[in-house]
Amino acid sequence: MTATSFDYTPLLAEGLPPAAAKWNGFPKYNFVGGNNDADQVPVAKLLEASTAVLTREGATLATYGLNSGPLGYRPLREFLVGKLKRDAGITCTADEILITSGSLQGLDLVNGILLSPGDTVLIEQECYQGSITRLTRRGVKIVGIPLDHDGMRTDAVAAALADLKAKGIRPKYIYTIPTVQNPTGTIMSEQRRAELLKLADDYGVPIFEDDCYADLIWNGQRPPALYAMSKTNNVIHIGSFSKSVAPALRVGYIVAPWNVLSRILSIKTDAGSGALEQMVLAEFSAAHFNDHVPKLRRDLRVKLEAMMEALAEQFGTAAEFDDPRGGIFLWVKLPDNVDTLKLYQAALAAGIAINPGTEWSVNAAHSRSRLRLCFASPSVQEIRDGVAALAEVCRREFGVPSRSANVERAAGA
Repeated sequence: MTATSFDYTPLLAEGLPPAAAKWNGFPKYNFVGGNNDADQVPVAKLLEASTAVLTREGATLATYGLNSGPLGYRPLREFLVGKLKRDAGITCTADEILITSGSLQGLDLVNGILLSPGDTVLIEQECYQGSITRLTRRGVKIVGIPLDHDGMRTDAVAAALADLKAKGIRPKYIYTIPTVQNPTGTIMSEQRRAELLKLADDYGVPIFEDDCYADLIWNGQRPPALYAMSKTNNVIHIGSFSKSVAPALRVGYIVAPWNVLSRILSIKTDAGSGALEQMVLAEFSAAHFNDHVPKLRRDLRVKLEAMMEALAEQFGTAAEFDDPRGGIFLWVKLPDNVDTLKLYQAALAAGIAINPGTEWSVNAAHSRSRLRLCFASPSVQEIRDGVAALAEVCRREFGVPSRSANVERAAGA
């Protein structure tokens, strides 16, 4: 007799997302995800840091929290105190920082203490997919706020808040990525940050500030964080080492007053984020972070320029985009007849992975012909070859571009 596998299907909890697809490796040209440049991972320095910190403090791994308590490894939090003050203008103590397993856990924890099904939040119309999907799964009502070259439009925020107040609705928070926004790469001006903070104060709504990409501004100059500018402690700030050092380390952090962190700690039931990663990062960062990040930014800028040049060559004026001020993504607008979800499917079959715009937006009609391309992970040559291959797929499927590599082509050719 042949044994049959146990069927878990009727036992699954209600409301689960669709089953994950089995991973079969990366495609030949991979322009998706938040992966970074493998050549810029500081492997040798991380190895040195690992050896030094384990030799000195390895025995503390026997204790949950490394004798630093539930907020995370204290030397890493102390490094962040100085970094946040220097880079973002944030004045805080080590006891106002909680180390998390990446900024994604930060999202989950903040949502966990603030949101219930049926609540309302304001977020950027084009926004990080992870934030959108988490809100959707919680049954939260999303109000999308359009962006311009300075990020989230405060006139639209004001209109949305007034409309909601007239309906008797107080949003739980305003979520924004003000510094190198994902996916658009915009940076909110200091004046607009002040306007947003005033609106938050006037309507009694906190701001949830995601600063995940802020280390990757090309010139290293940024406005102060919303958290730093707030006079009423109405901002919760999250950040990450994923883009500045390595995504797979899974180390992020939350900055918030103790009355917020104390509630977050009560639902952070993982017995602490990965200790070894925290120890190594703290050791590495104290000695090398300030030298490492500028080198990473220079390399990423070279790759961005290669991608913009390749798009201009292969797509011509059919591909519209702004030169982002930092980050690892390029947000591209194609002609209206291009459905980037269908383009994604056809491109994947040809070994090219892209992010269709609808996955990064709460306005499907606006994002239908847009796509997000990650330029950090592939080599310069892979960027050039991959964009050329994408142009061929797009021309075959949609007749766009009509000119490929400056050669006129008929749509059906």
